[in-house]
Amino acid sequence: MHTNYYFLRQLAPVLQTHLHGLTFMECFSQERDELVLVFAQARGKNNYYKPFYIKATLKPDFSGLLFPDVVQRARTNSVDLFEHLYDKPVTGVRSFLNERCLAIELADGHTFLFKFFGNRPNFLAFNGDVAEDVFNQKLQTDHQLRLSAIDRPIDQSFAAFEQAGYDHRKLFPTFGKVVNAYLAAHLPARETPADKWALLQEVVGLLEQPRYYLTNIDYQPTLSLLPVGNIIREFDEPIEATNRFFISYAGQNFFEKEKGEVLRLLEKRLKRANAQIDANMQRLIGREENIKNEEVANILMANLHDIPEPPGQRSPDQVTLYDFYRDQPVTIKLKTDQTPQKNAELFYRKAKNEKKEEEHLQQQITNREQEIALIGQHIAALNEITGLKNLRKYIKQNALLTDSSADGPAELFKEIKYEGFTILIGRNAKNNDLLTQRYSFKEDLWLHARDVSGSHVLVKYQAGKTFPKTVIERAAELAAWYSKRKNDSLCPVIVTPKKFVRKPKGLAEGQVVIDKEEVVLVVPKA
Repeated sequence: MHTNYYFLRQLAPVLQTHLHGLTFMECFSQERDELVLVFAQARGKNNYYKPFYIKATLKPDFSGLLFPDVVQRARTNSVDLFEHLYDKPVTGVRSFLNERCLAIELADGHTFLFKFFGNRPNFLAFNGDVAEDVFNQKLQTDHQLRLSAIDRPIDQSFAAFEQAGYDHRKLFPTFGKVVNAYLAAHLPARETPADKWALLQEVVGLLEQPRYYLTNIDYQPTLSLLPVGNIIREFDEPIEATNRFFISYAGQNFFEKEKGEVLRLLEKRLKRANAQIDANMQRLIGREENIKNEEVANILMANLHDIPEPPGQRSPDQVTLYDFYRDQPVTIKLKTDQTPQKNAELFYRKAKNEKKEEEHLQQQITNREQEIALIGQHIAALNEITGLKNLRKYIKQNALLTDSSADGPAELFKEIKYEGFTILIGRNAKNNDLLTQRYSFKEDLWLHARDVSGSHVLVKYQAGKTFPKTVIERAAELAAWYSKRKNDSLCPVIVTPKKFVRKPKGLAEGQVVIDKEEVVLVVPKA
């Protein structure tokens, strides 16, 4: 929450007291995605009189502000920035309504803006309402930003809460992960909308008059305005709080960072496995509550003599019969171009598929339960490990980072051997790009379910051998299974040599362009 709207709102007036009466002296960068601003009362021959430093980190994966007492500028690899604004006095500091931005106002209508938008943080210089210079030039749309348009007024009344379907995220988009996680844990206990609204108002009150907590959430240091996580220390003042947070964050050693990374990954897999179990259980419960196809078929066969056959039709479009399973009437829809007996046969065939799907759901639940037990063992073991060497050895031996490991294809992708050929399957969009761009050759066979998102699949080429039809069909079945069409009865799958697959600049992760393709129809199969 160190770049959260509510934190910046508290930081702005405190920062203004520090910058009051100071002048902007210089700005320089000596590391990528990082800059330093220097403010002081006066400029001396060799140093500044009463300087105040702001160090901004603007990385896509981490951004924020640090206020060090001293900054030593390197003699080399250091570049001056925004020189045309040197020697301009500070006139004020402000935050923006419902946005993660902080502005330092200078004389003559100039403004510095710290923009902390997710993975697009930046630092901009405005002349009036127009952005005249930006730190990260790659963020082209920042040149079009207008200072007057940054404030974001939102109706945050109870009436708006009702209109939003009692979804607080539509009214308070700046809460952020920490606050939303806190509410997710406490809102379900509030039964009525009025009770939920009262909790939201309590939380907003805490955010607007906060204490600052340096805490540990998901195995990494976090600055929070709510008392959550494993609290390490409390603060009354925002500048000291963010400085201590930065020191704690940067002070994590390699062991703590790597251990935290793998523990977060395991807990993410744990949540995913539990969610899959819940979804499959709901599907099974739904099946138990509804009449089964085999029961429908048995009811039809037991009541064939009671089913009328109108002239010109072999069956009515529906019929109401006695359900001896539940001792009540049941209405059954029939295919009019089939006899009642043929309709019963259709339901028997559906019943076979129904049983197969139930077995598949039960097997998935069993697999996920085994996965949860194994993850629990890994988490317990990791918590006992104290050395970096032992940590890395355990991670490698148990392949805990298979989603992101760079050791090789076998650990990066799902790998299947079939009739002597190797089939590789991407695990996610980022992984798909890696498979197609780095671990494929032009002779490899590339497959993907058509017109839906899914895994990239490669069949690795073997010198002097053609791809057998059976291998292509098996790879296509896998491509269909690992796609949004996995539950379709038939799935069209693109098959093409890798040389006809390319990724132009600007496409999202996992997206490619295919210059030449063939399509096969297969049944999705794991």
